[in-house]
Amino acid sequence: MSAKRSTRPGKPLDDALRAVAAGLEASARPGMIIGGIAAIARGVTRLTRDIDATVAGGGTDLEALLKVLARHGVVPRVDDAVRFARHSHVLLLQHAPSGIDVDLSLAWLPFELEAIAASEVVSIHGFRVRVARAEDLVIYKIAAWRPQDQQDVERLVALHGGELDLDRVRRFAGDLAAALDDPHRVEEVERLLARVGTASRGRPVAATRPSRRARTREPKK
Repeated sequence: MSAKRSTRPGKPLDDALRAVAAGLEASARPGMIIGGIAAIARGVTRLTRDIDATVAGGGTDLEALLKVLARHGVVPRVDDAVRFARHSHVLLLQHAPSGIDVDLSLAWLPFELEAIAASEVVSIHGFRVRVARAEDLVIYKIAAWRPQDQQDVERLVALHGGELDLDRVRRFAGDLAAALDDPHRVEEVERLLARVGTASRGRPVAATRPSRRARTREPKK
């Protein structure tokens, strides 16, 4: 994938986001925007260069979904995108008019489906988009945990800490640490929360062994 200049929401990113949101709505499948755009929608000041979204995997006809998205200018950016998605659980797409890349993940895990069900519609530059709640976005980013994700978590907690169930966030961090055999993840999350003055909210979580379903994605039906 070629490098692209980072950009804030605005043309051409606005056009791509509008198309993705319209395509997801037209598909009638439960879905939402996640990633950098969602962080920006939740008040985080940052740059982004692409769009991340998710849609419920169960019962989704991928070929039919692609046809709906194509009517909004969102098309595959790799050969045999459906086959790739069946193995990776991600549709690699692009908004053809703008060239903006779109990663559309297929949601199977209970947390992912719960996050979609709890998502909220917000206004971005005059149009309405369904995005993840701040709390669920924090959990998505703890799972990814790249430097940019860590910065986003810190800013989201600083902005929305009073609204977040940080015990739930800590439980997720503990389950994830056990699944990845990465006990340092819990320590890193606690240090980050402490930096924004929230470590006293709830007891620190210990890494516990998650259920098998929590450790693996549900196979495609």
